Amino acid sequence: MDTDLVLTIGIVLFVLSIPSLLAAWVEGRPPRLGAILVIVALGMVVGALWVKPGGYAFNQVPGVMIGVLSRLFQ
Repeated sequence: MDTDLVLTIGIVLFVLSIPSLLAAWVEGRPPRLGAILVIVALGMVVGALWVKPGGYAFNQVPGVMIGVLSRLFQ
C-alpha cells in the first residue's frame, strides 16, 4: 500500500474520531470507539512516516492529501 494513501487515511480517521470522542465525553460514557479510531489513525500516520524514506515534512502533507484525492477521482 502506498504511504501517501496510508497517511491520508490515518489523518481522515483521526479527524473522524473527534466527534465520537466529544459525544462520549458529553454523554458521560467511555469513549471506546473514539479511542480505537485514534489508536488506529496514529498507527497509520506513524507507520507511513516510518516506512517512507526521509519521512514527510509538515508542509508536504496538504499536497500529499490533494495528490491522493486527485488519484481517487481520476
